Amino acid sequence: MKKTFNWFRKVAFAEGVSFLVLLGIAMPLKYFANMPMAVTIVGSLHGILFVAFFILAREVKVDYKKDFKWFAKAGLASLLPFGTFVMDKEWKKEEAAAKTI
Repeated sequence: MKKTFNWFRKVAFAEGVSFLVLLGIAMPLKYFANMPMAVTIVGSLHGILFVAFFILAREVKVDYKKDFKWFAKAGLASLLPFGTFVMDKEWKKEEAAAKTI
């Protein structure tokens, strides 16, 4: 059984959390508390998770024969705050359906 979808969902969650931490904590610390290191650290972590998200989204697209619309929707979710959390409900159903096949 493939674990790609499960890893994708885990990384999507972590990417979503890192995005919110970057926007809600690190950037205010940089601009209001003169602590630019917060953005350096959180931004780097978010960047790694963002790349991993797209690599795994591509793997899910190929492994589970998803169309380009699915991939584009995943990409859009990664660009919007809370997007990956909103999409996780749908991804969870898709993962469960793929396990029964």
